[in-house]
Amino acid sequence: MLDYEIQPNTRRCAATGRELQPGEKYHSVLIEQEGKLVRRDFADNAWSEPPSDAFCFWTGRVPGKEQVRKMRIDADLLLDCFQRIDGSTGTDKINFRYVLALLLIRSKRLKYLESRMLDGREILHLRCFRSEARYDVVNPGLTEQELAAVQEEVLRVVAWE
Repeated sequence: MLDYEIQPNTRRCAATGRELQPGEKYHSVLIEQEGKLVRRDFADNAWSEPPSDAFCFWTGRVPGKEQVRKMRIDADLLLDCFQRIDGSTGTDKINFRYVLALLLIRSKRLKYLESRMLDGREILHLRCFRSEARYDVVNPGLTEQELAAVQEEVLRVVAWE
C-alpha cells in the first residue's frame, strides 16, 4: 500500500499561524515525519532556510481566489526533489523518484537513454538535458492504479492547493 497521505494546505504560516494572503510569497518544505511526507508552508518573513532534513523545498506566490488554477509542473522543483532522493532505498521513495523521473522525461528535463535488468529489476538510465548528469532509476513495477496514485500525490505535494 502506498502511503503518501499529506495534509491539505491550510494557507497558514507554519511558524506564525498567520493566514497567507493572495499574491504573498511563501516557502514550502517537505519533510519526513514518522515515515510520512509532511508539507509545511511559511510566510517569506518567517523563513530563514530549510531544515537540514528537508526532503525538498520551494518558493511560490499564493494564488488569488479569482485565479483559475492550471496545473503547471515546476520542472526545477521536480528535478531538485529527484536529485535529493538519489540513492534512497525505501519503497515509498523509490516509487516517488520513479514518478518524478517520468514527469521529468515528459517535461523534457531528463532524456531516456536505455533500460537494463539488474538483479531482476529494470533500471532506467537517464540523462539531464541541461547538466548532462546521468541517473539510474529503479522501475518499481507499479500497476497503472499505483502509478496514478503516486503521480497524483507528487503533483499534490508540489502544487499549491
